[in-house]
Amino acid sequence: MINNILEEILISETEIDNANKRLGQTITDDYKDKDLVLIGLLKGCIPFLSDLAKYIDLPLEMQYMIVSSYHGGTTSSELHIKYDLEIPIANRDILIVEDIVDTGQTIKTITRMLKERGARSIEVVSLLNKTVNNDLNPKYVGFNIPNKFVVGYGLDFQEKYRNLPYIGVLKKEFYDK
Repeated sequence: MINNILEEILISETEIDNANKRLGQTITDDYKDKDLVLIGLLKGCIPFLSDLAKYIDLPLEMQYMIVSSYHGGTTSSELHIKYDLEIPIANRDILIVEDIVDTGQTIKTITRMLKERGARSIEVVSLLNKTVNNDLNPKYVGFNIPNKFVVGYGLDFQEKYRNLPYIGVLKKEFYDK
């Protein structure tokens, strides 16, 4: 029933799991002597952060933020923080966990804000990266993908389809009305 909305399955459940293992091992190696805080950007990060964290063999802390772009005549780089961090991050090593980097504006703005709060280091891990739309180049990327509308594994269309265990391309007829 859900598959009727998909043009194709772009990334399988197995491929996602393999990427999480690879990223988790690399992050474990890179952060072995650091004070790591994973900051998940809700809501889309939930499946990715949960699965990725299982493969990071380090003591770490998980925090979350909800941010959204302001609307009504302001620029897209202005963000409204709906839910902020519960801890200070000064002198901590931050890894922002994002489901997808599209334009990169949210990440750039959050990174700037975390630097102002005194983070020692800030990197980004993203399951998906739309390289044609941004110049961000996150340090840790599961998959570089084409500029297609994708859903599943945390990614939504009108708050639905986050529960798919894979990444699928949404049929244009569903979002281009």
